[in-house]
Amino acid sequence: MRIGLIAGGGQFPLLFSEKAVKKGYKVFAVGVTSEADKLLENHVEDLKWIYLGQVNKLIKYFKQHHITQAVMLGSVKKTNIFKDIRPDFKALSFIAKTAKTHDDSILTSFAGLLLKEGIEILSSTFLLPELISPKGCWTKRRPDKAEKKDIFTGWKIAKKIGKLDIGQCVVLSNGTVLAVEAIEGTDATIKRGGLLSHRNGAVVIKLSKPTQDLRFDLPSSGCQTIETMHEAGATILVLEAEKSISFDREEMITLANKYNISILGYTDDDIT
Repeated sequence: MRIGLIAGGGQFPLLFSEKAVKKGYKVFAVGVTSEADKLLENHVEDLKWIYLGQVNKLIKYFKQHHITQAVMLGSVKKTNIFKDIRPDFKALSFIAKTAKTHDDSILTSFAGLLLKEGIEILSSTFLLPELISPKGCWTKRRPDKAEKKDIFTGWKIAKKIGKLDIGQCVVLSNGTVLAVEAIEGTDATIKRGGLLSHRNGAVVIKLSKPTQDLRFDLPSSGCQTIETMHEAGATILVLEAEKSISFDREEMITLANKYNISILGYTDDDIT
């Protein structure tokens, strides 16, 4: 069995490749230069490096290796879109035909482009369902009354900014929004929110977008998220259960308990 991998940064592509090989797959990967981990070479059958925008090279590589199914995993720093992109003719043609330039619209349209070329994009978690964030309180600490109010308020706000495709994370305290994620990413948003709260406790809410294509770009968290929250003085992390992924969950929970941080997996039903 063969599977294609379009790899960005972070540990997700590595985890996927390890699991795929154990399941009997041969992984043929395309790594995004300056994003994907070079260690990926040790976990795949073959690896080709490309720059953002080299769509034709990606398609040719997959066809050369008879790839008909692939996954898109890992992060791409949005700031690199402005400095480290080399669009080929196919990419420019694709951009010209794409009516909306929001993240989700581009990714969904890109998946459609690949499908026309005979390459189906599968769900990012089809081999790793254990990464999907479960529902409930994961930690010893639970939110107090004031924090519960912030969770309710922040959830509604996060859904609204998600609908506008601005970001996936908000930080608030005592009913006041301290930071909204944009291009800088979640960690920078948490740090900014913590600075404005004077490290006096803040609620971090990270949700999927209402129109999220669950095949890719799911909100993710891990031990680094908890470390960043500790540095920022944040006390509550709310994730969207069943629509987000969490890495190294046991270590993440241990760290949160050490820092007296609460982690909650909620769905819309818990808020409405």
